[in-house]
Amino acid sequence: MTAAMIELDDGAHLRTWTTGSVVPQRYPVVMVHGGPGVPDYLAPVAGIIDDLCLVHRYDQRGTGGSSWEGEHTIVRHVHDLSLSLDAWGHDRVVLVGHSFGTNMASYFLLAHPERVAGLIQIAGPFLDPWREADRAAQRARRTGEQQARLEELDAIESRTDTEEIEYLTVSWLTDHADRTRARDWALASACTLRPINYAMNAQLNAAKKADPLESHVDELREHLPPGAVIIGGAGDSRPAGALRRLGTRLNCEVIIVPNAGHNPWLEAPDQFGATLRAAVERQTRRAGNRPRPRPPLERRGSRSETTPSP
Repeated sequence: MTAAMIELDDGAHLRTWTTGSVVPQRYPVVMVHGGPGVPDYLAPVAGIIDDLCLVHRYDQRGTGGSSWEGEHTIVRHVHDLSLSLDAWGHDRVVLVGHSFGTNMASYFLLAHPERVAGLIQIAGPFLDPWREADRAAQRARRTGEQQARLEELDAIESRTDTEEIEYLTVSWLTDHADRTRARDWALASACTLRPINYAMNAQLNAAKKADPLESHVDELREHLPPGAVIIGGAGDSRPAGALRRLGTRLNCEVIIVPNAGHNPWLEAPDQFGATLRAAVERQTRRAGNRPRPRPPLERRGSRSETTPSP
């Protein structure tokens, strides 16, 4: 693995990691993590595919080891990713987004379709209406005591480090379908993904609401690269049905992994790994080496239509 800092045009720096190796007949992969406001956590996902191609990851501006200064806009973060591709020396890449990273990858596709050779979206993007179903699932997955404690911690203006870890753990334990391990996974994330950039979170969520992807679905469908796929977890608190609806609107394959939550590599590593590798092998092939895309009706009849939903 190679770690490096990329200097951007405004003097900010992004912390990056590169694994795998250059394969002449394949496009590189760039992973876009979620949040917003947490550092990169996709190393385990990169490890599933970096024997196939070159894989880049980075801490988004405002997180982890990257620069924290300045305001956060969709335009700025899209520009950061474009400058990163330049720094890595890539004209075109396959984007792999997770959670809020699927939104960022979608906005990048809208701004720079010529630079996106492939698109793999994991656990997103979720377009309205979906929030009420998510809130209901979260409430069902927390005990009354946990919900009360979450509200108590949320009301604290300046939490101690111990309180912050507890707050994040109770917040994130609903992401996982395996209720016996959910708290342990959430606690591990809470201990490693701090500090949270709450200002960045608020600014980017506001920017997403001001320019919602819902208003760009037709344009997204027009620019969607061949073979693009959305991968979700049947046990995510966020409704798999919302991903299926988006897939229908985009004419994009949707694969829902049974027994998996918001981070499907944790709960269904074999099935998720096989699904991701197949998508990467298909989409990273350069022009002339790709198989012909399946007709739209066949994609709509894929196994994603029969897999269980939450």
